[in-house]
Amino acid sequence: MEFFAAVEARRSVRAFEKRPLEEEKLQRLLRAANAAPSAGNMQAYEIFVVRSQSVKAQLARAAYGQRFIAEAPVALVFLANPDRSAVRYGRRGTELYCVQDATIACAFVHLGATALGLASTWVGAFNEEQAHKALGSPPGLRPLAILPIGYPAEVPAPTPRRTLDEVVHEVS
Repeated sequence: MEFFAAVEARRSVRAFEKRPLEEEKLQRLLRAANAAPSAGNMQAYEIFVVRSQSVKAQLARAAYGQRFIAEAPVALVFLANPDRSAVRYGRRGTELYCVQDATIACAFVHLGATALGLASTWVGAFNEEQAHKALGSPPGLRPLAILPIGYPAEVPAPTPRRTLDEVVHEVS
């Protein structure tokens, strides 16, 4: 799928077919994340691939009961790695650049999933400590986004967007 078509087609899908995600497609998405730009090319993030039903269920509970996380065949969790960014950028790296790096990588996967005929929903509402515990992730990493991925079992209507006049501001 062409890039702008993927942008237009992307929806937040919360119902998935009971169909496994092919490993080839998952690897393609992970390569897209790895190709995402990052501050100083530090790639100050980690991606946890969750296939375990029990861990996905724990993530769903950490996400305030968003059960669709457990229903997807795979959930990717994007974690900021502040220490990796701090090496070059100090405090700005630990507070901002690692967050940007992880979220850009997640955005690449989010759109890539659409381009491959898959569906996902960006989940940012969750208890970080509970997600950290569910993953068993090392101390110092900060979970930022959960991205359940699978084949869509629904086709949501487009959501209203602000007009460009409201969003875009020209500076002279």
